[in-house]
Amino acid sequence: MTPEEKFQLIKRNTEEIVTEKELKEVIEKKKKPVVYLGTAITGKPHVAYFFPAIKMADFLKAGFKVKLLLADLHGALDGTPWDLLEKRYQYYAKIMPIMLRAIGADAKDFEVIKGSDFQKKENYQFDILKMSTEVNINDCKRAAAEVVKFGANPKLSGLLYPIMQSLDEIYLKVDIQYGGTDQRKIFMFARENLPKIGYTRQIEIMTPMIPGLMGKKMSASDSKSKIDLADDEKTVQEKINSAYCEPGIIKDNGILAFTKYVLMTLKADKGEKLIIERPGKFGGNLEFETYDELENAYTTKKLHPLDLKNTVTKEINKLLEPLRNQKTEIQKLAKQAYP
Repeated sequence: MTPEEKFQLIKRNTEEIVTEKELKEVIEKKKKPVVYLGTAITGKPHVAYFFPAIKMADFLKAGFKVKLLLADLHGALDGTPWDLLEKRYQYYAKIMPIMLRAIGADAKDFEVIKGSDFQKKENYQFDILKMSTEVNINDCKRAAAEVVKFGANPKLSGLLYPIMQSLDEIYLKVDIQYGGTDQRKIFMFARENLPKIGYTRQIEIMTPMIPGLMGKKMSASDSKSKIDLADDEKTVQEKINSAYCEPGIIKDNGILAFTKYVLMTLKADKGEKLIIERPGKFGGNLEFETYDELENAYTTKKLHPLDLKNTVTKEINKLLEPLRNQKTEIQKLAKQAYP
């Protein structure tokens, strides 16, 4: 794979790269660059997590070392009970590698890292204090606003969140931090403030947020907005059937977004088409090689929402099969982590 091919693979399905020039330089100069995705272990992972799993697979294909940070202390800073941190870490550590395998990723250069394993060390804690003398309360609150649940009476813990996330880039020894667009303010906070305490700024890559089933952001705390990784086939069907999916409407359509960023991406990688099965009396099957073709059929109302929903249900159930194969252990961990 040429440097340009690697760049284009990493760029696909991204919203923003800060900066593309820096990314190209890293790809050209480093034999094995390092990227990390951090996730606070708060709510239960859901099917939208297949999107970052695919992006991590893209980095792996491009020859990167990929680190998945399971940020247990960040979870506590955002309201997760301290006595559940280890249980939630165990749950995430179990299911995330299965999701990578479910999409066919080669995980030999993939590593799961527990945040508290390095964030409690003396140098890291000293750097928290050091950065806290360079930033103000408004900087921290503004940076974390889309990630931390501040409420009417914000806690000090939420203000530490962006400081620690910035330092994670340094202590994980990465070239790139990857996340959703909801992380943008923290990413820019890191680029602005790490140089103030003697560190170099890293590359930041962001992908879009997938809308939930109800036409808003998919939320781990709203069971109606998401499909849980432990949902059975019947539950998946019921949730998809009740999802917001207005004929011809693209905006806030979680079914279309999941189709674009997950299903069509996986099909493209396998050289397959997405087949919409329909009875002959309704025109027979439809086949789509690209998402643009599918979206055009949907906006012109040649593709009915129910036919799309039936196909998405079938494809999601296929993705969940590897998790269902370990259903007993996963459900046990889930009950302990989310009592």
